[in-house]
Amino acid sequence: METRLVKESRCYKTARVFPTDVNNHNTLFGGKLMAYIDDIASIAASKHCRASVVTASTDSVDFLLPIHMTDSVCLESFVTWTGRSSMEVFVKVITEDLQNGERAIAATAFLTFVALDENKKTVPVPQVVPETEEEQRLHETALYRAEVRRHRREESKKFADYLITKFPWE
Repeated sequence: METRLVKESRCYKTARVFPTDVNNHNTLFGGKLMAYIDDIASIAASKHCRASVVTASTDSVDFLLPIHMTDSVCLESFVTWTGRSSMEVFVKVITEDLQNGERAIAATAFLTFVALDENKKTVPVPQVVPETEEEQRLHETALYRAEVRRHRREESKKFADYLITKFPWE
């Protein structure tokens, strides 16, 4: 089976927070950050498998600190675990106050992507090989997250059976 090192999928995105990016609390709008997260995670997944990918799930986005207009935001993303055709991708969001240089982890996220061929059929992905302590810890804890993800998906499918598709005004 083909393997790839975690560092081969690692990528970064840095952005400045502008007035049009903030909410009524003058902090970065969560939806804007979530779009950045999905974008950078999809790049990491594509770099790992060198194929088209689709977001299968966003397991969590944990907002840990507010991000202000005086900040830049740097997203670091990499593949932490692989299944047959799926990849778990971790995104770390680091905020930096551009006036004093202080940095902090502002958010973390786990997403799952599936690799597809030109016919939109799933294709196998290389296994990922962690090297650093951070990579190894994320890799070791991935099976637990995969089990939680599987259970949540099963519950979501059951729940969907009870939901209606007709709008109140129809």
